[in-house]
Amino acid sequence: MTTLLLSDDLIFTSRVTGTGRDLGFAIRAAKTADALLALARQALPPCVIVDLHNPGLNITELAASLKQLSPPPTVIGYGSHVDTATLKAARAAGCDRVLPRSQFVEELPAELPHWMGAEQSE
Repeated sequence: MTTLLLSDDLIFTSRVTGTGRDLGFAIRAAKTADALLALARQALPPCVIVDLHNPGLNITELAASLKQLSPPPTVIGYGSHVDTATLKAARAAGCDRVLPRSQFVEELPAELPHWMGAEQSE
């Protein structure tokens, strides 16, 4: 199973993909929403992780496009804890889970298998 990550932050991308690899999951990164959607349409991911501060991101459009996939992936958004408007907009857009970046990092190792539905296949 491969999770997709939307992030143009190379250091943070490396951190997330490394955590996934340590847990036995592949995480493919895209730097733009268009690239992410192209990857998602090629191989339907169980989970998509979105940096809500990705340049030019329209979370409403992206979440709607992702939720049209069949089956729709779990969409996890993370962003700055001080940017409450962006976090609120992500919730309103239909993200399944929206977290401040620090909480996302803390929960990633324990929650990634759940977000990917891996516990259902065990």
